[in-house]
Amino acid sequence: MKDKLLDNLKNSYSPYSDFKVSAAVVMNDGREFFGVNIENASYGATICAERCAIFKAVSEGYGKGDFKELHLMVGSGKIGMPCFMCRQVITEFFGQDKKIFCYQTDGTYETYTVSELCPRPFGPDDL
Repeated sequence: MKDKLLDNLKNSYSPYSDFKVSAAVVMNDGREFFGVNIENASYGATICAERCAIFKAVSEGYGKGDFKELHLMVGSGKIGMPCFMCRQVITEFFGQDKKIFCYQTDGTYETYTVSELCPRPFGPDDL
């Protein structure tokens, strides 16, 4: 997955921050969807790579329970972590035991479960 993420970094549209992010979701059936961060001069209109990948899968007909794992890489060479907006979306579609792999560009990575990154998620029961 490291090489796919690294190659996908080139698709990042990040002219304002120059902070490139690549993400991939792997579905239970093995299909993969890739996303990148896409910035906008109106910063609030920016979308993160993780949400881009998740939303691509949802737009292709996948839903809750279909997501196996998420992989993420930032181009800075450091371990990247999902922002809290992305963590909220992750908790909407991924089970608490699902894995999130956070890579450096050299292939080194850390693995977390959704429950480790999102120990007290906001969900339907909070409405």
